[in-house]
Amino acid sequence: MISENPVRQSGKRKWLRWMNIVLAVYLSGGVAVFFFQDRILFHPEKRDRKTSYNFTIPFKEVNVALDGKDNLNIIRFLPPDSLPKGVVLYFHGNKKNIAWYAANAPLFTKNGYEVWMEDYPGYGKSTGNLTESKLYDYAMQLYLMARSKYDADRIVLYGKSLGTGIASWLAAKKSCRQLILESPYYSMTSLAAHYFPIYPVSKLLKYKFPSHEYLSVVNAPVTIFHGSSDRVIPYSNASQLKEVLKPTDKFITILNGGHNDLPQSPDFIKSLDSLLNH
Repeated sequence: MISENPVRQSGKRKWLRWMNIVLAVYLSGGVAVFFFQDRILFHPEKRDRKTSYNFTIPFKEVNVALDGKDNLNIIRFLPPDSLPKGVVLYFHGNKKNIAWYAANAPLFTKNGYEVWMEDYPGYGKSTGNLTESKLYDYAMQLYLMARSKYDADRIVLYGKSLGTGIASWLAAKKSCRQLILESPYYSMTSLAAHYFPIYPVSKLLKYKFPSHEYLSVVNAPVTIFHGSSDRVIPYSNASQLKEVLKPTDKFITILNGGHNDLPQSPDFIKSLDSLLNH
């Protein structure tokens, strides 16, 4: 009987050891993606219900009790004119709370629109379990409240970053004057695949936000703004949405624009003013 070369045996053992290490690291990474996806995706900042906001433009705060236990906190930013053109329902990104996004309200109020910003469950003064379906429920509640005051053709749906998937879902369900998306993604699954290409993210993610599916059935005019230098949601990911847009919809590229600086771009401001006054 011929025994295997000791050198070859040692090489196999080293190879198997390294394979086990690689497999362990891969599996650990997959477990982390699954169990910590909420922390990766959401970065809320809670606020005590007893504290007051101190914004520089006129506003009203509204708290809505949902299901007898959850609170939906809404800030209504008011335009100078006592007779608004309509209302912009603003679905913000994944950071902090309404206070972080309030600086964008004048983009709309100066054009004669009210701006209603809601906080998601766990953000600001809003409470409740943070799930994709709950985010949609809160968005629908906001729309129904707006619809009680305004006709559908006076309601503009606006989504930023994370909020673009929520706004797209709502536009697919309800009528509105137009849908405007700032820095959107094709789907949360495709975006996760960009960051974690070696994992089966479609099976790991709890949050799908298939914006492309929603946009394919939106009847209202759609306008998308995206920065060519966005490092959070790559331009290449957002540009895939062009394939589901209607011929009359717009995809506006802000050259050298990043993820959070589009409202400082003269091209963005000019285009947004045109949309709101059309």
